[in-house]
Amino acid sequence: MKLTRLSRAILIFVFAAPAFAQDARSTLEDAFAAVEPRVIEWRRDFHEHPELSNREFRTSAIVAEHLKRLKFDDVKTGVAHTGVVGTLVGGKPGPVIALRADMDALPVLEQTGAPFASKARGEYQGNDVPVMHACGHDTHISMLMGAAEVLANNRDQLAGTVKFIFQPAEEGPPAGEDGGARMMIAEGVLDGPNPPEAILGLHAWPGDIGTLIYKPNGFMAAADGLQINIVGKQTHGSSPWLGVDPIYVAAQVATAIQGIPSRQLDITKSPAVITIGSIHGGVRGNIIPDEVEMQGTIRTFDAGVREELHTKLRRTVNAIAEANGATATVTIEGSVPVTGNDPELLGKMMPTFNRAAGAENVHEGTRIMGAEDFSFYEEKIPGLFLLLGINDPATPVADRPSNHSPLFIADERALIIGVRALVGFAMDYAAASAD
Repeated sequence: MKLTRLSRAILIFVFAAPAFAQDARSTLEDAFAAVEPRVIEWRRDFHEHPELSNREFRTSAIVAEHLKRLKFDDVKTGVAHTGVVGTLVGGKPGPVIALRADMDALPVLEQTGAPFASKARGEYQGNDVPVMHACGHDTHISMLMGAAEVLANNRDQLAGTVKFIFQPAEEGPPAGEDGGARMMIAEGVLDGPNPPEAILGLHAWPGDIGTLIYKPNGFMAAADGLQINIVGKQTHGSSPWLGVDPIYVAAQVATAIQGIPSRQLDITKSPAVITIGSIHGGVRGNIIPDEVEMQGTIRTFDAGVREELHTKLRRTVNAIAEANGATATVTIEGSVPVTGNDPELLGKMMPTFNRAAGAENVHEGTRIMGAEDFSFYEEKIPGLFLLLGINDPATPVADRPSNHSPLFIADERALIIGVRALVGFAMDYAAASAD
């Protein structure tokens, strides 16, 4: 996609036949032009001041103040610890829908060199860590705030009610705490006399600027948290035969379990991934410790494959531990379901997304092994989850930093397309559902 195509996308949004009148279109275009600099300003501020999961105190305060200033009909704070839920009632009767943005950052040391790069620090698992918006949540917050401003200033054209869900802890709450989408649902974000009947979420992604990427049904994987504790027998490092070395066992386990997806599962059915991302054990180089803790993640798309993988994983780990005279405990928990796009809803809203980004910039993608707790909302109501491209097309795909990279950064020219998609969904849903 060339930048000239992004300009054409804007013209398409203005002149294509939408569900509202020409004068309303002109008003919305003025609103988009007015809000874009503010969206960029918010994004830079959030990026410079990121906060970890369940600790989004500054972020949520800014969001709540913004919604109150816009005279939302209701603004709830402290939902699922730091979440904010705003309700905007339109000037015309219609259904209730929801728009969602996640707010938390990651324990990552930023290396982008941006003038608004984060220098923030926080506490993660008892350690002082750097904090960065390395997954684009800063853009999600600012785009939804921009959509809130456009819709609030044009509520006379809005048919129905919109719930704005600013969610904490998408990356997972701290150990020992609840949080995220599951907790927001438990605290009633989808309840009430008129609950939302559909929901939309967007996610920044290293695609071309302004592209919207979707896939019907399963799009992002289910995720399970994995912890393996291996217990051996402590001894001097010079005499390993006098003890049982859990580090040696852990090394065998980390290697062997990679053979489960590649050698023990029918990979033609559905992809699967096992990753060990953390290994901790020992305090000195000349002491073989008693125990090693391994933490990782499991990604799957199929319930049957997931169950089979869990069984084979436990069997493999326990067999290796037993063969070496150690014991092992395998804990699998914190499952996040598959995130997807409801095919019927996607079909109804496709004209809206085509107007928002330009039909040539809206395309079907492939399955992604990343996971999203947006899937918990989709267990309750039909939902759409689209990826928003945030990279200059001149940058080769192989050179674009991935989400969670210390180099991940969004090109701000993409943000207004996200705002258009969110506003378009809210404006068009009633008419599209009635067709």
